[in-house]
Amino acid sequence: MSLIKRFTTRNVGGVDRVLRAVPALVTLALWLTGTLGGVPLIVAAVVSAMLLLTSITGLCSVYALLGVSTVRTD
Repeated sequence: MSLIKRFTTRNVGGVDRVLRAVPALVTLALWLTGTLGGVPLIVAAVVSAMLLLTSITGLCSVYALLGVSTVRTD
């Protein structure tokens, strides 16, 4: 498989997508309640944003590099 094809093929399955969205919701809840702030909030927000983006698009570059896919192929 070509490198371009590998990076443009969905490789994040349904359950994996939900699990990737959870940290974004937790970070949002912690921020809204005032539990998390400052540098830890920024770090958590950046990581959560990256996970949320891969959840929305269904594309993970790390999975693509490793040749991993969690998409069901029935």
